[in-house]
Amino acid sequence: MGSTGGCVMARVPQIAGKADVLEAQQYVVDQVLEVFGRVRGPFSILLHSPELAERLLPMVPFSRKLTVVEAPLRFVGILATVREKDAAYVWAAQVRVARESGLSEKTIDVLRAKGDISKLPPEERDVATYARQLALTNRVDQSVFDTLQKRYGTKWLVELTTIMSFYGALCGVVNAFEVPAPDDGDRF
Repeated sequence: MGSTGGCVMARVPQIAGKADVLEAQQYVVDQVLEVFGRVRGPFSILLHSPELAERLLPMVPFSRKLTVVEAPLRFVGILATVREKDAAYVWAAQVRVARESGLSEKTIDVLRAKGDISKLPPEERDVATYARQLALTNRVDQSVFDTLQKRYGTKWLVELTTIMSFYGALCGVVNAFEVPAPDDGDRF
């Protein structure tokens, strides 16, 4: 991590608000504020390209409110992906929301530790297996794929996969730009 005088900083200045972007693109900051209430994390970097940030931002409310994938299993997929990507900022942000959505501390602890998922409930175990395989090998075993598709359907699996991949992309942003995790966030 880059640092200056003991303060951990990202590799580039993080966008904090409207004053940090051109006036013609400040509406994108307004959109980020509408979704998150503040600018930080991956979007503090993505706003260096307001056009890109504007196109990616709708995935956040989609993954929160519009997807057919129920919250606990969605967060198993997200957290398993994020943990395999070792993205401390995204982990801290998503663990908080996962807890609020009812994901158990036992499951969070197993995912945080990259631990043995065999003792998780079958639904969580299968999603964690799927997420880990995709994050680590860019592939998924046919049996794992078939289990989830048969249980939940193709639409569900498409949405889970895309949401996990979206959060994986956010991991790439925070890791490449060394965006520090919030001081008050959950740690690995």
